[in-house]
Amino acid sequence: MQTTLAPEFKHTADGQAAEAILRKCVHCGFCTATCPTYQLLGDELDGPRGRIYLIKQVLEGEVPTRKTQAHLDRCLTCRNCESTCPSGVQYGALVDIGRKIVEDKVQRPSGERFVRWALKEGLTSPLFGPAMKMGQLVRGLLPATLKAKVPAPQDAGAWPTRTHVRKVLILAGCVQPAMLPNINSATARVLDAAGIQTVVAAKAGCCGAVKFHLNDQAGGKAQMRANIDAWWPHVEAGVEAIVMNASGCGVTVKDYGHLLHDDPAYAAKAQRISELTRDLSELLPELVPALRDKVQARAGQIAFHPPCTLQHGQKLRGGVEQHMAALGFQIKTCRVEPHLCCGSAGTYSVLNPKLAYELRDRKLANLGEMQPARIASANIGCITHLQSGTDTPVRHWVELLDEALATT
Repeated sequence: MQTTLAPEFKHTADGQAAEAILRKCVHCGFCTATCPTYQLLGDELDGPRGRIYLIKQVLEGEVPTRKTQAHLDRCLTCRNCESTCPSGVQYGALVDIGRKIVEDKVQRPSGERFVRWALKEGLTSPLFGPAMKMGQLVRGLLPATLKAKVPAPQDAGAWPTRTHVRKVLILAGCVQPAMLPNINSATARVLDAAGIQTVVAAKAGCCGAVKFHLNDQAGGKAQMRANIDAWWPHVEAGVEAIVMNASGCGVTVKDYGHLLHDDPAYAAKAQRISELTRDLSELLPELVPALRDKVQARAGQIAFHPPCTLQHGQKLRGGVEQHMAALGFQIKTCRVEPHLCCGSAGTYSVLNPKLAYELRDRKLANLGEMQPARIASANIGCITHLQSGTDTPVRHWVELLDEALATT
């Protein structure tokens, strides 16, 4: 697809990056078949192909409107379209560029601006943890919509105290430790059982995804630099990996090298951080032989929902099911639409609740065909979003593995 950049974009990094991405697009429309919002709404402008046209028009000088903004807002950034695209169009990067440009040109109503500000500042604030604890204390009194965002209090259990030669870093600065603290401690216990020590860098915070995807890209990059500074002494000390047990954070940290490639002070370090970052599931091939004799897998079917950030963002498919099955778990993805987003998508379920809950219910119906005893996933957002619509326990897969180790 050819485009002629307007003068204001011709010599900008965003304009040139977008133009390069657009050149790959052949406008075939394969992506519409797997786009969640197109499937729900049936509007070409609420699919990748239509949004690409909208971004192209803006880059060529057409003035965007609130309608343009709304169509871009409704994109989940699930990147399912990237898995489908035969031309390798980097749609996720393109929509980030388009949203940023439109955000600068279209004034949002004050209510929208406040909600977005509250999300990007509140979710990344040190005060989020205390606020979540307060919400959990009064959870039973909360209205249903708010209660769905506040999981019941969870006992994190003990953090292992043994030291090992092999060491990995884990990110403990996002919303996960406040909402579901057992995920991190379960990760540490499972890795400890395999002879790997989990290290936390105290000054590391949000991976930057929340602000970046709410069009505060400068704020998001500032958080990325702060994390690199916090992790770097550990990198120099020889940690073998930065392990992500939240796939949304993982896909972002793996992209640090690209996102900071034009920053002379951080480009090389960011690239090294990206190279060291591994999703927890990528460790499973070596964990299986180390844990096989220690696991007493519990009976019952587990329905696994692979987050979009895992299967489309990181292109990691099938590993969790395969290796957990090798450890004795009955675990499968759903037969229908295993590729489809559950509707969580970071802050999407707050900003677009109607579409988010339609997708949640559609996903739960497909998972429910297996009549699972439990549902597993690999991202804090997916876990809490799915749990808000079902009584079936929804857990991180590493928690299930941790439980099986604890029973031996």
